[in-house]
Amino acid sequence: MPLRDHFRPPLDDETQWEGFHGGWPMMIVASLTRKLPPRYVAAPRVHLGTSVEIDVAAYEKDSTPTINGNNGNGGIATAVWAPPKPTLAVTTDLPALDEYEVKVYDTKRGRRLVAAIELVSPANKDRPEHRTAFVAKCIALLENRVYVAIVDLVTTRHFNLYSELLETIKETDPCLGPEPPSIYAAACNARKTGEKWLLEGWANALALGKPLPTLPLCLAEDLVVPLDLEESYEETCRILRIP
Repeated sequence: MPLRDHFRPPLDDETQWEGFHGGWPMMIVASLTRKLPPRYVAAPRVHLGTSVEIDVAAYEKDSTPTINGNNGNGGIATAVWAPPKPTLAVTTDLPALDEYEVKVYDTKRGRRLVAAIELVSPANKDRPEHRTAFVAKCIALLENRVYVAIVDLVTTRHFNLYSELLETIKETDPCLGPEPPSIYAAACNARKTGEKWLLEGWANALALGKPLPTLPLCLAEDLVVPLDLEESYEETCRILRIP
């Protein structure tokens, strides 16, 4: 079935890309669950912008400091320390890292994260600092021996984050060509061979009207399962009634 353009008319007049991006991770999980060995579990995650979830239970256990007087328990309250004047105070826009992703864990190793499938949003590509933040996150995952897949269907931003990731470590993927495609599906896996690290990459240029590829999902050095993007993509479109 064909890849749709979720970011331009006529489709974006009928459906919002946020709905598709929010639903696709769960369909990827459903597809992977039928292929993952029993010790592995997959879970979707959607995190928008700079909002941070707080552990309310832990927060409520913290006591509020008292400036003076008794603390209510018979003790002497500690005065709040006044910090020096800051050396910098500016209005700024911190990078808002949208995250539409699927994480795969190994339950036999303390629920260790072994794979992350990242669905690129327009906000991940719209500014240099956002692209840098996305790439830095992927590199940090690879440094911890976590497989990373990047799936980018955003047609309105002409950047290739997989290519930028490789540029950061001063490498290139010859299959990208001189003009890396703006929509693509790529995967990276870092593993040790002797005393050296080997970074493996699989890149696929995407095209509107064409099916999505199947990527290798590396769970361990000797364990790889297929990540069938087309299957989960079409199931998402079907459920959301995307024509």
